[in-house]
Amino acid sequence: MPRPLVLKVTCAQDDPERANQAFTVAAAAVAAGAEVSLWLTGEAAWYAVAGRGPDLGLAHAGSVEDLLGVVLDGGRVTVCTQCAMRRGIEADAVRPGVRVAGAAVFAEEILADGVQALVY
Repeated sequence: MPRPLVLKVTCAQDDPERANQAFTVAAAAVAAGAEVSLWLTGEAAWYAVAGRGPDLGLAHAGSVEDLLGVVLDGGRVTVCTQCAMRRGIEADAVRPGVRVAGAAVFAEEILADGVQALVY
């Protein structure tokens, strides 16, 4: 069994290749059977709201909506509390399956035994 993976994506259209890489790796890890926790921070917080995440417009890249769907189905997705608040994203506006949590929860996840953490 692969070790747990925690990914934090901090960008969206401001750095589309990096953002798409984060969603691609998260979905691939879910498909490989890993326990995956994907954190949406910075501009990526918009993906916590259905229909609000920007299309990254990358050729030869999977759709973020599809990749996020894989992670929602087989992993855990969290939007950063402060990032959501700065963007006016209310807890009741996030898509089903996305939780709102802050730095303490993130720190707890990445400090657990055997966890691999990646930041994009």
